[in-house]
Amino acid sequence: MYVRDAKNREEVWLLDHIEAMGLDETAFRSRDYVIAIDEKSNEKAGFGRIRIHKPEDAPEICELTSIGVLDAWREQGVGAHVIERLVEQAGDQGFEEVYALVGEPGYLTQFGFERIDESALPPKLQDRLESKREGVEPDAVPVVLDVDAFEMPDRLRERFKHAEPKDEGEEEVEESPEDFGIDPDEATYKYDTGG
Repeated sequence: MYVRDAKNREEVWLLDHIEAMGLDETAFRSRDYVIAIDEKSNEKAGFGRIRIHKPEDAPEICELTSIGVLDAWREQGVGAHVIERLVEQAGDQGFEEVYALVGEPGYLTQFGFERIDESALPPKLQDRLESKREGVEPDAVPVVLDVDAFEMPDRLRERFKHAEPKDEGEEEVEESPEDFGIDPDEATYKYDTGG
């Protein structure tokens, strides 16, 4: 398992999963995303992005957003490594802090993120928090991380090394006439006996 930058050809895949997971897709650009890939099957397992806000009268702000892990890959350290890669990218771009606006801050606190008061947010992120609450995450709260303080729990690093998709138990879907474009109320059949 490894995490790499998203490619342009993965835009449709990303948008489909962002929508399916009910995540925030504001200002979508695939080049802002990273994707976790299983090297054995080349299967995509998770993703996330950094969003750079450029206020006119203040320094740029880095936000982690749209982080998602496919169901078959959950609880295996995939999300943790997506976050690690995003924090590394933020640091490489010169950011000392990264913000996130999340409904469940407990997950991020294990990496060193700390909850902060809304009034401590830069104005651009205060507006973003308000719109996120009105849209995809009504319980969103702000958290911040000093990039140099990021910590990866050993248990998550170990899980990631051995990550494999969970068998979701493929259910056989019963097909109906409508699946084949047949209107059962109007259809006639070749061997209809009229009875």
